[in-house]
Amino acid sequence: MSSVPVPGSLPAVVGGAARVGAAPASQRLTVQVWLKPDAARAAAFADAVATPGNPAFHHYLSPDGYTARFGPTAAQAGAVAAWLTGQGLTGVQVDRGRAYVTAAGPVPAVESAFRVRIGRYRAGDAGGAGNGSADSAPVFTANDREASVPASLASDVLDVTGLSSTSAATTDTATPSRATTGTATPSRPATGAAAKTATCSGYWAQHGHAVHPAYQGLTRASLPVCGYSAAQLRAAYGAESRDTGRGQTVALTEDEAPTAMFRTLTAYARSNHLPLPKPSQFRQVQAGASCQTPSAAADRAAADRAAQSPPVDVEAEMDSEAVYAMAPGADQVMVVGTGCSEDQALLDAVSAVLTGDGHHPLATVASNSWQIPLGEVSPRTVHAIDVRAAAEGVGMYVASGDTPGLTVTDSDPYAVAVGGTTLGIGAAKNRLFETGWSDDSGSLDGGRWTDIGVSGGGGGVSDVYRQPSYQRGVVPASMARVRVGKKTVLGRTVPDIAADADPDTGMLVGYTDTSTGTDTGTASSGRTGRYRTVSSAGTSLATPLVAGLVADAQQGQQSPYGFINPLLYRLARTGAFHDALPVSASAPELDRAAYLAPDGTFTTAGVDVFDAQHRPDTQQVTARGYDTMTGVGTPNGAAFIAALRCLRCLH
Repeated sequence: MSSVPVPGSLPAVVGGAARVGAAPASQRLTVQVWLKPDAARAAAFADAVATPGNPAFHHYLSPDGYTARFGPTAAQAGAVAAWLTGQGLTGVQVDRGRAYVTAAGPVPAVESAFRVRIGRYRAGDAGGAGNGSADSAPVFTANDREASVPASLASDVLDVTGLSSTSAATTDTATPSRATTGTATPSRPATGAAAKTATCSGYWAQHGHAVHPAYQGLTRASLPVCGYSAAQLRAAYGAESRDTGRGQTVALTEDEAPTAMFRTLTAYARSNHLPLPKPSQFRQVQAGASCQTPSAAADRAAADRAAQSPPVDVEAEMDSEAVYAMAPGADQVMVVGTGCSEDQALLDAVSAVLTGDGHHPLATVASNSWQIPLGEVSPRTVHAIDVRAAAEGVGMYVASGDTPGLTVTDSDPYAVAVGGTTLGIGAAKNRLFETGWSDDSGSLDGGRWTDIGVSGGGGGVSDVYRQPSYQRGVVPASMARVRVGKKTVLGRTVPDIAADADPDTGMLVGYTDTSTGTDTGTASSGRTGRYRTVSSAGTSLATPLVAGLVADAQQGQQSPYGFINPLLYRLARTGAFHDALPVSASAPELDRAAYLAPDGTFTTAGVDVFDAQHRPDTQQVTARGYDTMTGVGTPNGAAFIAALRCLRCLH
C-alpha cells in the first residue's frame, strides 16, 4: 500500500536534539489523526458572522451544525478509523465534532502504522558531548520523520499528533524572570517593615531604591510590586461594580489540574473582598486520554519535570483568579487536557470546549494561557480549531507568549492574541503608566552591571498568514512587512490587545499549599493545605484579565461577541483603549525601572529597565497607536464595554 507523508507532523525540536535511544517497546501512545474540514467555506462563514454590518453578523452555528456544514463526512472519518483498527491500534474513536480520530497502541504498532521510528531525544544537544549542561537537558520522545498515511486517505488528513511528548518545548506563559524565582515567588510584603528593608511594594513607587552605580543612566528605581490585588486591577482597567460577567461562561484550558480550585477560589475571593463564588459557578472537566507510560520511562519523565519545575506552579489558579477578579459573576469551566504530549493535551482541551454538548459549546469566551512554539504542531491544525471557534461564536483569547516573536497559537488570524504590558498602579488605584512589557535586565556583580538580556511578551509579523482585512488601515505597513520567498508582503501582526504581564507588576495569586504537614489539599481528602499567596505574571495573566473584561461586556447581551478582532480594530485609536506608550526619557526614574533586591534565590541585585527596544533581542516596538508589543492597546473599562455593545447595533 502506497503512503504519503503528512506535512508538519515532525516536531521542529527534533532537528536540534540528539537521539539518546529508542522509546520503550512497551510504551503506549495515544495518537490523533486530524481530519480536513472545508476550510475555505468555513473561513468565509467565520468572517461573515464576525463582521459588523454583514447580514450574517452573530448568526453562529452550533457545534453539531458546524460539523454537518463544514466538517469531514462520517464516511471520511470512518475510513480513517477503519485503517487505524486494521493496523492493530485500539481504542479507535471518532471525535464528536469529527475533528480527529484517536487511537492507541504500543510503540511498535504506532511506528508500523505511520512508518516512523519513535526515539528518545535530549533537547538542545544536537552537538553531542562537550556541553556541560547536556546531561541535565530534558529528554522527550518523538518521531524521527513525518508520519505517513495511506495515499487513499491522504487528501482527508490534516495532521497527526500524539507521536511525541514534547513537554520540553511546549510551555505555559508564566515564565521565570529575574524578578521572580520561577512561575511564582512567595510574595514579600512590604507592610510592617521599614521601607529601607522592603523588597517589594503594595503599590507602584511605594518604595524606591538607589541604583549604584547607575545603570543605563538610571540612579533610582522602584521596587517591584508584591502582587496587585483584584481591586487594584479592576480599578486600573476601569471595571465598575456593575461589571461582573453575570450570565456568561468563561472556559479555561489547562494541561494540569490545580489543587482544590473551588476552595482556593473561595479563599481568593474572601482575601480580595469579592463576593464568594457559588458552587455552581465553577466546574472542572477532563479532556483526552490519560498517559500510559512504563514505570522506568515515567520515572525519567518525572525527574525531568522536577528538574524544570519552579518551586510553585500556579498557572491554573492564576487563570481562574484573574477571570474572577474581572468577572466575579461569570461561570467558569476549567477544561484540563491529559496525555503524554502537552501539545495534544491542550488541543484536546480546546476541542472539548468547541464540541460542548453538540448543541452549545462549553463557553463563549475561552482563555488559553499557553503557547505552542512554531514547528511543534502544524499551523493548519490550529487554524482549523480557531475557524471553528469563530463560526460557533467562541472568542479564542490566546497568550502571545513570554519571549519575543511568534508562536503557532498566537499568529493565527482567527485568534485574539493578547500581549503584555508593564503597569504601574498608584496608591489611589490609579494608573500611573502603562508600556509594552520588554525589560532589559542588568545584574550587579563585583560592583559592575552586566546586561543579561531582554525579556518580555511575544509579537511580530507572520510569514504564514497574510494581513487580514481587519488590520488594514490600522497596522502601519512598517510593522507588517515580512519577507516570504523573494517577495516582501504584509503579514498578520501580533498581538491584537494587551494587559498587565510584567513580573515586576504582577498579580497576587492564591494557591493551596500541599507541601506542608499531612494535608493533601485535594477535594477528595476532605482536607486542604494552607492558603498561600505568590506574585505571578506573564501573558498568561494578561489573557484571562482580557477574557474577564469581555465577559463583563457580554453581560446582559443577546448573543456573544465571538471572534472579536473585527470589532477591536474598528475601535482602534478611540477611547475604548488605553494606548500603551513608549517610556519617555522625561518620565520619572521611578516609572522607568524596577530594582530587584538580593533574596534567597539571587544573591546579587538586579535592575529591569522598562520598554527596551533592543535589536536583535526583539524586532518588536512600542509606539503610539498600534504596535507589536501591545496591539491596539489595553481595555479602557466602561468605554471599552460601551463601545463593544454599541457596535452590536451594526448587524
